[in-house]
Parts: sequence; structure tokens; C-alpha cells
Amino acid sequence: MTDTPEIAQKAPFPVEVEEGKTYFWCACGKSAKQPFCDGSHKGSDFAPVKYTAEASKKVFFCGCKNSAKRPLCDGTHSKL
Repeated sequence: MTDTPEIAQKAPFPVEVEEGKTYFWCACGKSAKQPFCDGSHKGSDFAPVKYTAEASKKVFFCGCKNSAKRPLCDGTHSKL
């Protein structure tokens, strides 16, 4: 894969998720609906990452697109 993701922001996106609901996290960084996919990856090597909420709570989705725990933040943005 030659494409590298665009950094949407160097901080996580806090989102209140709903138990049982599925979310599609933007992996390319180009979506206008950050941190979620809007189809902007079309024509690239990127695909959204499916996330199903196990509980209704606040989670922190990765904003830099470089987390090893995709789609959630692992602190990688602090090293970029």
C-alpha cells in the first residue's frame, strides 16, 4: 500500500457511542464527517474500519489515522 493517510487532527475525536450501533471510522483522513467515513477514500487503497459499540459510552476515535489500535486512539498523535 503506497498511500499514507492524511492526518485529520493530532488529537482523538471523543464520541458518545450507542450500544449495539455500528460506526465506520475514516481510515484515509479525507472524510468531511470526521472521524467517520463519507466515501472520500474511493479510488484509494483505504477502506473504513467497522466499529460496533459494546456499550453506550464515550470513546476516543483516532484523529491522526496512525493508531495501532484502530479505530481507537492509542496516543500515537503525540509522537507525530
